[in-house]
Amino acid sequence: MKRIAAALVAGVATVALTTSAAFAAETLDAVKERGELVCGVSTGLPGFSNPDDSGDWSGIDVDVCRAVAAAVLGDANAVKFIPLTAKERFTALQSGEIDVLSRNTTWTLTRDSSLGLNFAGVNYYDGQGFLVKKDLGVSSATELNGASVCIQSGTTTELNLADYFRFKGMEYSPVVFDTSDQTVQGFSSGRCDVLTSDQSQLYALRTKLDDPDSAMVLPEVISKEPLGPVVRQGDDEWFNIVKWTLFAQLNAEELGVTSENVEEMKDSDNPSIKRLVGTDGDMGEKLGLSADWAAMIIAQVGNYGEMFERNVGMDTPLEIARGLNALWTNGGIQYAPPVR
Repeated sequence: MKRIAAALVAGVATVALTTSAAFAAETLDAVKERGELVCGVSTGLPGFSNPDDSGDWSGIDVDVCRAVAAAVLGDANAVKFIPLTAKERFTALQSGEIDVLSRNTTWTLTRDSSLGLNFAGVNYYDGQGFLVKKDLGVSSATELNGASVCIQSGTTTELNLADYFRFKGMEYSPVVFDTSDQTVQGFSSGRCDVLTSDQSQLYALRTKLDDPDSAMVLPEVISKEPLGPVVRQGDDEWFNIVKWTLFAQLNAEELGVTSENVEEMKDSDNPSIKRLVGTDGDMGEKLGLSADWAAMIIAQVGNYGEMFERNVGMDTPLEIARGLNALWTNGGIQYAPPVR
C-alpha cells in the first residue's frame, strides 16, 4: 500500500509540473487579453471569501484578487470568482482554469515543492484550533480524548489533527466533510463534539451557528498555518506581480498611505512613498505594469491594514485582533521587502 501511495503522489507531482510548465509565461498576457482576472476562492467563508445573496464576493482573500486586478487591469472589479473546495483548488490552478488561487491555503514544503505551484506570500498568519459547544464542559484540547471531530477533507487540518492526538496519546473519531459549510452543519446538528480548522475559520464558522454564543474556541493552537495566494510555477513575471501586490499593500500601511490619502501622497517628498505611488523610479516597468500600479491597488482596495480591518477586524462579526498579522513595527510579523 505504501508503494502504491508513493506512486500516486509521484504521478500527481509529474502531471502538476508538466501542466504548470505548459502555462508558463502566459498568464499576464492572457489576463490582459481577457480583460478579467480569474481567481479561485473558497465555497464560502465569512471574512475571507464569501458571496452575499446577490452573488457579490467579499473577504480578505477576495481583496487579494481585487488588488491584483487593480494592479494589472486598473480595475479592482475586473475579477471572475470561481468557488473551489479544498480538493478542487490545486487542480484548478494547475490546469489553468484559474489565474491565481486565493483561498485560505496553507503554505507547506510539500505543496511548494511537488505540485508545480508557488506561494506568493502570506496574507494571514493562522493556526489550527478547536471549536466546542460550551455545554460539552471542556476548557482545553487535552480534555478531548474520545471525541468525535468534524473536519474538512483535503486539508492540512486532517494531518495536524492526527499528529496532535497521536502525540497526546488520545483517541478521536473523525467525521469528514467536503466543504466548510458542511462541517459547521455537522457540528451544529450534533454529528460531532468538536469542529477543528484554522482559528480564523472557526471564528467565521461560529457566526453561522443559530446561537454563536453557545460555542467557544479552545485556547490551544496546534499548528502553524501561513495562508496566502498561490500561482503556477514557471511564470516568474506573474509570480512577481502577485507577490508584489501584497508587498505593496503592506508597505503602504507602514508608510501611512491609505485609500483616503493616496492622491495627496503623490505629492509627498518621502522617497519611499514616491517610489510606491509611482511618481519616482520605474518600479511598475520592472513588473511589466504601469507606473501607478500600486497607487491603483491602494486607491481601489486599500492598504493591508484597511483590508484586514474591513473584513475580519474588531468591528466585524469575526472580531479578530491583528495579533501576528500586525506590522513588524507594531509587534506582529507582517513584513514586506522595500519598493526600491
